Amino acid sequence: MSFVKSAVNDSVIIHPPGFYIIGFQTFPLISVYFIFLTFVYVVTVVSNTVLIYIIASNRSLHTPKFLAVVNLAVIDLILNTSTIPSMIKIFLLKDNFIPFNLCLVQMYVFFAVTTLESHALAILAYDRLIAICFPLRQNSINTLRSMSCIVSLIWGFSLGISAFAIGIMTQLSFCSSLSVFSYFCDYAPVFRLACNDYTLQWSVGSWLTVLLLGGPFIFIFLSYVSILVTVFRMKSLDSRVKTLATCVEHLIIVAVYYIPLIAIFTTEFYLRLIDPDQRVLSLSLASCIPPCVNPIVYSLKTKEIKTRALALVRKNKIDIDQHRRAFLTMHVCLERKAAKVF
Repeated sequence: MSFVKSAVNDSVIIHPPGFYIIGFQTFPLISVYFIFLTFVYVVTVVSNTVLIYIIASNRSLHTPKFLAVVNLAVIDLILNTSTIPSMIKIFLLKDNFIPFNLCLVQMYVFFAVTTLESHALAILAYDRLIAICFPLRQNSINTLRSMSCIVSLIWGFSLGISAFAIGIMTQLSFCSSLSVFSYFCDYAPVFRLACNDYTLQWSVGSWLTVLLLGGPFIFIFLSYVSILVTVFRMKSLDSRVKTLATCVEHLIIVAVYYIPLIAIFTTEFYLRLIDPDQRVLSLSLASCIPPCVNPIVYSLKTKEIKTRALALVRKNKIDIDQHRRAFLTMHVCLERKAAKVF
């Protein structure tokens, strides 16, 4: 390899042509897993696209809550698109090489949208907090304009902090192994391949992971503590049940997102029981499943979306029936004309 040099110091930066993603090479039944991933990706694209269309096409759903839901749907689409197609490409083409610059792009997109995902869940918790704890001031506090500002700030913050984290990766030199043991160009597995000091990258990766995942989780937890305090102050049991029912879909997607991550990192860092192959598989599932499940949960558990989704299905069915009748009518007319000619 021509890019390898015998001596490397801090003034010489060596960037390789690319890396080899080897996270799935030793898995049994790998073909079954990639068929499953293809199914997950198709469901992710279709369900999130339909959810975005339903909300965008109905003016009655142009509210702060559903702006936050659309924000989550867009993030989910980008998140699975950043990893699953490349994983499928590795399986179908048997080509696990990824160019250096493309590796950094994939790393940046994944890092950014993962940050956005956790903050999107926190934004939805904020929406429930205002709606339940401040019902009389909800329309003045949580407006469409204020929600748009919050979403924009979160996007700007996430893209900026991710640019910094990925930018410092260019300071590393890679002069030995180029095999990344993960399912994509993952941050930590890549910087561990460097042959110069990666203390800065390790510190940034560790602290940002804790802050950008833990910070929103703490906010969500405290939001629901406040919500429970407000709910238990209600005198009517029926009011308590109805109020808590509005939080069910959000609690489900928070659980789907955070429980696997907490279980994986707890097992890895504290118990040290997780096998490297199992870690790659678990992390790939933990990142791919929530974007697939989120729109389904919101479609089934949110009355407004469920009602309009069913109306859309009925409308499409009626349109199909009308086209079928028009085709049959035209066919009968043509047959009659043909009969008259002969």
